[in-house]
Amino acid sequence: VLDRDLRLVALTGARYHAALISNRLSLEAMARAREAGLPVTCGVSINNLTLNELDVGDYRTFLKLKPPLRDEDERLALVDALRAGLIDVICSDHDPQDVDTKRLPFAEAAAGAIGVETMLSASLRLVAGGHVPLPRIIRAMTLRPAEILRLPVGRLSAGAPADVIRFDPDEPYVLDPASLHSRCRNTPFDGARLEGRIKMTLVAGRVAHE
Repeated sequence: VLDRDLRLVALTGARYHAALISNRLSLEAMARAREAGLPVTCGVSINNLTLNELDVGDYRTFLKLKPPLRDEDERLALVDALRAGLIDVICSDHDPQDVDTKRLPFAEAAAGAIGVETMLSASLRLVAGGHVPLPRIIRAMTLRPAEILRLPVGRLSAGAPADVIRFDPDEPYVLDPASLHSRCRNTPFDGARLEGRIKMTLVAGRVAHE
């Protein structure tokens, strides 16, 4: 599908964004398109950046995701592409599922999990491990998506909307799903040791969370 879409981009000159790249073959296709000067961008799920197929363990349905988790070599290829700037955007891949659809055998369970509340903390694993610098992470979550969508947001500048978070990148915690605000709590990071607590969220200059 991606190769077909990129051929259409070459024919039409249309702008194109591949939302959820998850493997090396897709990265290679995007790299060729960029080298050809095509107006293409791409994103990756935070799950595929920070987890691999071994995390599924004994067929844990909270880790049945779409795109599925890949092997460690594929994950590292995604991390390298993010660091190099080939991947533009980190996505939360927030896809809540009803509890009943997850309490099924793995093959029958629905794919998807929540992601908004854990995206920042999960991404800081890449910073702590020395794989991706923090400015690149922040850019991929804020400025770059805004640029792709041609929206005047995602930056700190005079007159820009005050949509800001304040966070402590070093504060450790163990994720308890009961602490999440989402009505669905099927997170792939259940019980994970994470770092990076969000202390305050401003939306249009007003405190939305503290």
